[in-house]
Amino acid sequence: MVGILLLMLAFIIAPILLRPELPQYLPDADQKGLNELATQLKEHRATDQTYASRYPKREYKKFERSGSRYPQVAQVKLAPFDPNALTAEGWEARGVPHFVASRIVKYREAAGGFKAKAQVQKMYGLEDSVFQRLAPFMQLPDEAPKRDYAANKPGPDGKFPPFASADGAPAKFSRKPRNLQPFDLNQADTTQLMQIRGIGSGRAKWVVKYRNQLGGYLREDQLDEVFVLKDAPDLRDSLRKYTFVAPNYAPKTVNVNTASFDEMYLQPYIGKPRARIIVAYRQQHGPFKTVEELKQIPILKLADWEKMRPYVRCE
Repeated sequence: MVGILLLMLAFIIAPILLRPELPQYLPDADQKGLNELATQLKEHRATDQTYASRYPKREYKKFERSGSRYPQVAQVKLAPFDPNALTAEGWEARGVPHFVASRIVKYREAAGGFKAKAQVQKMYGLEDSVFQRLAPFMQLPDEAPKRDYAANKPGPDGKFPPFASADGAPAKFSRKPRNLQPFDLNQADTTQLMQIRGIGSGRAKWVVKYRNQLGGYLREDQLDEVFVLKDAPDLRDSLRKYTFVAPNYAPKTVNVNTASFDEMYLQPYIGKPRARIIVAYRQQHGPFKTVEELKQIPILKLADWEKMRPYVRCE
């Protein structure tokens, strides 16, 4: 028993006695090695100029004008000048800031030139003191000339001539007549439609285009279907007020027995899906004998057929 205890004690004490001695840390030697490494890196950077040559330092030029990143423009003595012929540098030479000068030139080019000093005065960023100093030298009237509306009188045909501009040339737009007499919606051209207030050339072309696609208007409420009038109820009311559909008007119809798919789908009340079904049904069952036979097409609703009915025929 004693032997076993001694053996166990030996196993416990032996690792402690046989443990190797820990190495001694020498901070002075490590610090010396670090200093030598730092010296080598410093010498290497001083001799290697590759990085510095590839990425040279940028030198920014500072303009003489204090607080400005734009080159200074030499100022000129004020004398009469034409604002429509002046460059941006010319405005700067007369004391206008750089960004305002560029804005004046851009606005002038977009507007087709200045017609009065008042237009220049309204330029954003132009201080009133600068404008008052330049205004006496601008070769422009103070205010734009007003148009003489009284000079525009209706001619023998009841239409008004175009406005006269300041130089006497006809202007782009014509005056809308005040007492317009109703006219036939299916006979009117774009010029006649444009006499209605709010109807310009674009909307007038759409009204005529949709009329041609339909084959003619049968009811004035069909104007609600015109693309450019869907969100303009006031314009639709104006068109109804000054137009009418002649009684017993016969629209242009589509022959569903002979018309091709390309000819048929252009009719707004038919369209591509119905045109495709009509052609397929005609090929399977033969020509239609009456328009009422179109009701036999499964996808054709009664409301759709009633809208289509005046614009189709069977021959």
